[in-house]
Amino acid sequence: MARVRLDTVRKVYPNGFEAVHGASFEVQDGEFVVFVGPSGCGKSTLLRMIAGLEEITSGTLHIGDRVVNDLAPKDRDVAMVFQNYALYPHLTVYDNMAFGLKIRKFPKAEIDERVREAARILGVEQVLDRKPKLLSGGQRQRVAVGRAIVRKPEVFLFDEPLSNLDAKLRVQMRTEISRLHSQLGATMIYVTHDQVEAMTMGDRIVVLKDGEVQQIDTPLHLYDHPANQFVAGFIGSPAMNFLSGRIDGSGDALSFVADETALSVPLGASDASLLRAHAGQAITLGIRPEDLYVAGPTAPNGSATSRWTLDVVEPMGNEIVLYVSSGPHTAVARVAPQPIPEPGTDTDIDLALDTSKLHFFDQETEAALTETPTADLA
Repeated sequence: MARVRLDTVRKVYPNGFEAVHGASFEVQDGEFVVFVGPSGCGKSTLLRMIAGLEEITSGTLHIGDRVVNDLAPKDRDVAMVFQNYALYPHLTVYDNMAFGLKIRKFPKAEIDERVREAARILGVEQVLDRKPKLLSGGQRQRVAVGRAIVRKPEVFLFDEPLSNLDAKLRVQMRTEISRLHSQLGATMIYVTHDQVEAMTMGDRIVVLKDGEVQQIDTPLHLYDHPANQFVAGFIGSPAMNFLSGRIDGSGDALSFVADETALSVPLGASDASLLRAHAGQAITLGIRPEDLYVAGPTAPNGSATSRWTLDVVEPMGNEIVLYVSSGPHTAVARVAPQPIPEPGTDTDIDLALDTSKLHFFDQETEAALTETPTADLA
């Protein structure tokens, strides 16, 4: 296996559109890294440049100790699994998995050994003699992954491989790919727009927006310490709530006051110390839905209570999702199962905000206001 290093890699198309803006980071040997972001953010373009399917406009791409900018895809020693399975319909599973090795003129015995080993790892030993039309979607995806495994490449590349599967099968295949990474110890780069896949699979996550890397970090640090408002809103489901307002007060007696409402959140000592220099300035407060509680004994100590209008209630069994509003502000809360009043224009509910879990962002730059380092761009 090998590490992958990008130094200010750019992609500019002939019409002048810049799809990737100087990406610089390193994927360590044996690491599982996920590229995540909304449609059009450049994640698949970045992956295709690593694979050699897109030309690099400028910058340097290393795979192992080699600069591979000008190498053809077949010479880069990478294997790519696409969103569509791209299986040959007239070939059996065995022959689909063996095809690349036959083209490279591997010995017949070695081909058989590699195919059967990959089939065993992926649990498709019983369908080796079937053609793709007789397989389920999950089996076809396993065969596509198996075709990559038999090559024993330095780097595995996955381009949204689970997008065509139903929700239950996606969860199953997500687990299987993570298990496969543990078994092979392989360097893997995985592209998805699904932040749940990113959070559950990646050793590190590269968050992209409009062709620019926003943050590179471990899943939990990314969740707890987003570098900016975009990352904070993209990672987490439901998304983080954002309230525009200002810092009011002086000294240690500071509060966040939301615009055009009576909503006021007193700040704890650490937040007050951080935001003292921003007193009177416009600030955006972020609070995750799971850090909002129905006011009462289940709310954490030191929480701040505020009154909201209850608009929609979604009972999910293991939790209840509440949609609330206050003046121009809306918010979502994930709370434990409990009696909740019927929603309506006159239905109010008191919610407690966990003041130890607040996030603050500059309204102009949308950068997080924090003294904690939030991004690893190495």
